Amino acid sequence: MTYASILSEFWSDQILADEKQGLFLVLVGFILSFSLIRMSTRLMRSPRVPWWPGSVVSDGGVHVHHLVFGIVTMMIAGTLGISTLGESPYAEICAFLFGVGAGLTIDEFALWVYLEDVYWAEEGRSSIDATVIAAAGMMLILLGFSPFSFETGSIGQTLASIATALTVFAMVAVCFAKRRVLHGTVGFFVFPVALYGALRLGKPDSPWARRRYDERNPGKQAKAVERFAPDRHTERFKNAFRDIVGG
Repeated sequence: MTYASILSEFWSDQILADEKQGLFLVLVGFILSFSLIRMSTRLMRSPRVPWWPGSVVSDGGVHVHHLVFGIVTMMIAGTLGISTLGESPYAEICAFLFGVGAGLTIDEFALWVYLEDVYWAEEGRSSIDATVIAAAGMMLILLGFSPFSFETGSIGQTLASIATALTVFAMVAVCFAKRRVLHGTVGFFVFPVALYGALRLGKPDSPWARRRYDERNPGKQAKAVERFAPDRHTERFKNAFRDIVGG
């Protein structure tokens, strides 16, 4: 079986059969644009390729960040996608372009948060985290994961569905409050992961720790500081991954 036939079967059996071609193309465009813009920004800094185009700067010295192009691309793709009413192949093209715009935009996620050009600073690593989380969420949906099913066949089923949804959202919210972001993101689709993250110790600088540890529970605060030491093995691995991806 050739590589082309494997891709064709995957597209027909896994994507078209479940009508997930739109999300799949968003994910492809997202990953491609993020990868290409990261490669481009790294080449801009390299003295080995002085011919590589630099940043877009206006005559007045204003640096036009690539998230601007991403936002405009998403606006155009979203508007055209709605106007096509799902007609193929225009809807698929718009989905791909929307993913391209999303990749360009989320690559400067740190700029949204800090409102400063921290692309190459320590704070800029949050853009890598946001990219991984967004890609992981789309992949989980493509693989068929769903946080819960909403049944409305009877009053009992409806109430049970509402209770389930509220429980999932509550556990995910606790994960984010503890700054266990990956647990919260994956746990939204795989509930045991959210439950695990919600029951575990929060990070010492998290909103949860500031409200529930700190002076109220100094023993737990000290345990959190020890557990999440900056030089721990997992943090070194994460930083190495961020540096490899982000340059």
